[in-house]
Amino acid sequence: MVGRNNSDLPPGFRFHPTDEELIVYYLRNQATSRPCPVSIIPEVDLYKFDPWELPEKTEFGENEWYFFTPRDRKYPNGVRPNRAAVSGYWKATGTDKSIYSGSKYVGIKKSLVFYQGKPPKGIKSDWIMHEYRLSESRSQPNKQNGSMRLDDWVLCRIYKKKNNLGKAVEIKAEDDQSAEIVTTSADHDATHHELQTQAALKFPRICSLTHLWEMDYMGTISQLYGENPYNNNAIYDNQIIVSSNGNHVPRQLGEVPQQFQGNQPVYVHPVFEFQ
Repeated sequence: MVGRNNSDLPPGFRFHPTDEELIVYYLRNQATSRPCPVSIIPEVDLYKFDPWELPEKTEFGENEWYFFTPRDRKYPNGVRPNRAAVSGYWKATGTDKSIYSGSKYVGIKKSLVFYQGKPPKGIKSDWIMHEYRLSESRSQPNKQNGSMRLDDWVLCRIYKKKNNLGKAVEIKAEDDQSAEIVTTSADHDATHHELQTQAALKFPRICSLTHLWEMDYMGTISQLYGENPYNNNAIYDNQIIVSSNGNHVPRQLGEVPQQFQGNQPVYVHPVFEFQ
């Protein structure tokens, strides 16, 4: 079965079958010589190639690739498959997973990792294989005596996982972006606080009674609404009161500026003070 050109597939087509679908609709059809729903999985003897050469053997796939492949025996009288490839070998990892269609047991999924070099000192790579085989494949008798063929067909999914370096680069990029956002937010908050501080230091052009009270320009309510006349002969500032006779009297905290007529203090209405 030869892989079909992508141009023959409908627009937007994506091949993401489940484990059950791979076994029931593809591997079983391939093993019984029936057509598959879509002819995009090529027949390739995977063990005659290294994994990085396999993407070139199919016309469909981007991050993962599917193949039908036979399996041979490692020893003439044994049932162990031969996992040797060109420059390394495939080694099983984890436990086999049983695949069910409803309640019916239909196949097995095995995970393998590719090692470069010779066993047992091979170097582990990032290439992963998921091997699917039918549940009844092991029970089929050999068609030819002395044949090394273990299974006529199994279905394999090949992909390369991201290494730790690639993950570290992605994480660092995300951290840098987050730090930039935090820095920008902090700068904005600092600028906003500075503007608020500057605005608070500016004396308001129109002062309410609340403003005057907070700025210690007002005395008690009785002083505020007193009937003392406005004394034009008094000269004072915010800190020192100067009477008409030239005496300097320090102003107390919270005290309304006073004007003096002789030696008698006169409290001035704060409205006049800011005229």
